[in-house]
Amino acid sequence: MEELKIAAGRSNPELAQRIADALGCPLTDVTIRNFSDGEIWVKYEENIRGVDLFIVQSTFAPADNLLELLILIDAARRASARRITAVIPYFGYARQDRKDQPRVSITAKLVANLITTAGADRVITMDLHSPQIQGFFDIPMDHLYASTVLMRALWEEHLENVAVVAPDVGSARLARSYAKRLDAELVLVDKRRPQHNVAEILHVIGDVAGKDAVIVDDIIDTAGTLVHCAEALVRAGARRVIGACTHAVLSGNAIERIEQSDAIAYVYVTDTIPLRRSSPKLRVISVAQLFAEAILRTHQNTSISSLFEIVR
Repeated sequence: MEELKIAAGRSNPELAQRIADALGCPLTDVTIRNFSDGEIWVKYEENIRGVDLFIVQSTFAPADNLLELLILIDAARRASARRITAVIPYFGYARQDRKDQPRVSITAKLVANLITTAGADRVITMDLHSPQIQGFFDIPMDHLYASTVLMRALWEEHLENVAVVAPDVGSARLARSYAKRLDAELVLVDKRRPQHNVAEILHVIGDVAGKDAVIVDDIIDTAGTLVHCAEALVRAGARRVIGACTHAVLSGNAIERIEQSDAIAYVYVTDTIPLRRSSPKLRVISVAQLFAEAILRTHQNTSISSLFEIVR
């Protein structure tokens, strides 16, 4: 079997190192620099000809992270790597996955095309904003779920009398899977968006009185939805509100907004995106072991379906 190598861009080097450590192999030596005008330059400092190469790079803003991934893939292809797998813990530009208005772009499809054209043979990612984005790729894609690690953290809380809350219709399916495993009631929140990054909570549909409410979602961006949802749940009688979200985008003053909210006890997030700073209300759960196992099984051409199972 050909050699396995792990390379990393600059978006999340801590997670890449944790993945490499879990696999027991060093990160491939890569030099990444910027010219004075910001243009990105990449060079693999060791031979990768004929290897099975996995490139770890989340593509959150700025767009340089996405461009850096594309350049890393292109450089690897030109260096004759046998197979190139883009490991994208957070897949950016996924929120624009359809034409919901006239004259807008479907960026999720555009990014899928760019990654394929750059030379990737396969993609491994986690908790896409919309699962159907998998169909935008004409190369194999493995879609991992953070619930396999977040659920363990929630079980360790020994929660009783729990309600799992979907902060909008789009997260209802995810919330239902959590509710089933926590033996909890599913609660829906009626949310409207008058404009981008602005959320209005209108109704709480379900009973949360005297319960521990767990809000589950794939992304925390401005934290407006999370905070407003938590406040609505407290008004509806929730005893305590906990968050469980995969991707901690946390743009602008999102961390401060969470810290200042009396309604939120704390929020579990993963390390698909590095936090700008630590916070007593943010509890980070690493997904490195899950990605490491997916990489190893991909390298060995064995099934990864068992990684979707949540074992207590």
